[in-house]
Amino acid sequence: MRWPILRVRAAGIIGVLFGLLTIREGGAVLFVDGAARVAAGDFVPFVLWFNFLAGFAYLVAGVGLLFRQAWAARVALAIALATLGVFAALGVHVVSGGAYEMRTVVAMTLRSTIWLGIAAIAWQTLMKNSTQLPMEI
Repeated sequence: MRWPILRVRAAGIIGVLFGLLTIREGGAVLFVDGAARVAAGDFVPFVLWFNFLAGFAYLVAGVGLLFRQAWAARVALAIALATLGVFAALGVHVVSGGAYEMRTVVAMTLRSTIWLGIAAIAWQTLMKNSTQLPMEI
């Protein structure tokens, strides 16, 4: 009984930490004209803006998961699907000859994988077993 709760809490912690990191790194490129922007190279603006704004959704989902709220599973799934959509749009951008950095493709692969995993854990635990989870731990 404790294993599903611990998995959801771990997913929540990952979501919160990933959100904080995403907001910090994306904000540095978007709002600070300095080393972070230069280091970003040929960043794709719509991907950067999406990831920055999604960082706030990561925080919401992560906190919801920490408190084992069923709605957080829906938020995590929405994040995963939106990330896949932006990843597909990035693919169109690349195929169309748009400038990009390979690390953007790697980062979007990582984001997609992480949020698909978090959504799967959250959905399996919070949506299928929501009446079976105790509130303690």
